[in-house]
Amino acid sequence: MKVLHVDRNHPLLIAQFAELGFQNDEDYTSSKQDIEKKIHQYDGLIIRSRFSIDSEFLNKADTLKFIGRLGAGLENIDVRHAEANGIFLAGAPEGNRNAVGEHTLGMLLSLFNNLNKADREVRSGKWDREGNRGVELEGKTVGIIGYGNMGKAFAKKLRGFDVDQVICYDIKGGVGDENARQVGIMELQNRTDVLSLHVPQTDNTIGMIDTEFINAFRNPLWLLNTARGKCLITENLVAALKSGKILGAGLDVLEYEKSSFENMFADGKLPEAFEYLIKAENVMLSPHVAGWTVESLEKLAQTIVNKVKAEFC
Repeated sequence: MKVLHVDRNHPLLIAQFAELGFQNDEDYTSSKQDIEKKIHQYDGLIIRSRFSIDSEFLNKADTLKFIGRLGAGLENIDVRHAEANGIFLAGAPEGNRNAVGEHTLGMLLSLFNNLNKADREVRSGKWDREGNRGVELEGKTVGIIGYGNMGKAFAKKLRGFDVDQVICYDIKGGVGDENARQVGIMELQNRTDVLSLHVPQTDNTIGMIDTEFINAFRNPLWLLNTARGKCLITENLVAALKSGKILGAGLDVLEYEKSSFENMFADGKLPEAFEYLIKAENVMLSPHVAGWTVESLEKLAQTIVNKVKAEFC
């Protein structure tokens, strides 16, 4: 196997591929067009998010046997075209699911206890205990949309917090487990106090969290999104925050992210809705790092090695 690596990853990936007898070539700087010119020489491609793998690229990759994507989703790959060409696709959601579960829980607890706001105030000399009175997770119903690797990891983290219940909604049936009861969308909207998104980016999920969807919830709710930014319409979220329908939001991902997940503010232009988010005290933001830990870097790489090895060795 001759493998081209176009994104930097944990060194164990190259080391273990070498042990399997693979030839590893690294190119972290060439343009997509330059990579296209030589991709026909390779059996494998390792990528994170540097550029999209579209049908034009795949048509030139006529010897490619596998693509390893160091991340949870495959939305930057034309999956249908790749599978039609017999290319094995190895994603790695198992590698960063624990990190996502911990980050999601951390955002929720920080929002409930005003930790970011309180920290800023104390640093500036303000000591306001009543203004930072928190709420407790105990007794709340947590609803999860998307109950795959990430949703299950978050539900597992909620054990021990004495929540009233954890419920989940997924387009696949039979995914509920001891940590979450699977329900229909109407029950989810009738019972949920805290809503956490863990869906992939697909044609069906882009823009799914809009005003109509939000208003269908019976109770005011807290919203967490550590999945994909384009699943939520930011202007509709801001309207719901202003009205009180959404009590607070924790967003690790944003609608405005570029496909590479890098340099979102490079052009210096900030949408009006995002300007509101960065000033809102009941909103917590992070730069798409929910699955971005020291440990997950290694786990992601090991997951890809294991999957490629199981398929070809």
